[in-house]
Amino acid sequence: MNMNQNTKQVTFEQIKQDPDIRTYIKKADESLIALGFTEHSFAHVGLVAENSRYILETLGYPAREVELAQIAGYLHDIGNLVNRIDHSQSGAVMAFRILDHMHLPAQEIAEIVTAIGNHDEGTGRPVSPMAAALILADKSDVRRSRVRNQDKSTFDIHDRVNYSVTKAELKINESKTLIKLKLHIDTRYGSVMDYFEIFLNRMTLCRRAAETLGLQFKLIINEQQLV
Repeated sequence: MNMNQNTKQVTFEQIKQDPDIRTYIKKADESLIALGFTEHSFAHVGLVAENSRYILETLGYPAREVELAQIAGYLHDIGNLVNRIDHSQSGAVMAFRILDHMHLPAQEIAEIVTAIGNHDEGTGRPVSPMAAALILADKSDVRRSRVRNQDKSTFDIHDRVNYSVTKAELKINESKTLIKLKLHIDTRYGSVMDYFEIFLNRMTLCRRAAETLGLQFKLIINEQQLV
């Protein structure tokens, strides 16, 4: 029997509406709440999915590959359900099981799992265009609304940096040679040096990811180019 007869095209909207997936995302974020992390729930994964789509769509990748990148973005943090440590790898294994049960073609599952397994700056590398787009989309999500702690006097450095970012924009230029992460930081809450202290490795990975896509990466904070 032709195994391809058992595969089917699953849409991003089906992934978003799947009740089991929503449960995994919610419960994973609850674990991070207990650990004191910033928001990693539907707002975060939704934005990462959207920016993954934006990057590959803008660069002219096929529509189905763009949709697979959205799916990878939406599922990328479910490994936090298992443990924060090595969450990209455990999330990739979880995604494999979910998508296999949904009968996606092996080629599509492989692309998504590879991207998820390589999105974290500790061990990840931009080994494919989808992985590169996911890295850029994930690492650019810095914003005030991710901070859960309401007591500013007890902010740690991650709270300060995220709270200080009043505007963040990820844009590819018209000639498709540059991708810019533009941040506006309110320095009453966090400094530019604070940002680099915790995000330097992420920005280095973003530069590598941009290069994989044939782009230069530029970080602009308060209208000053820093990378």
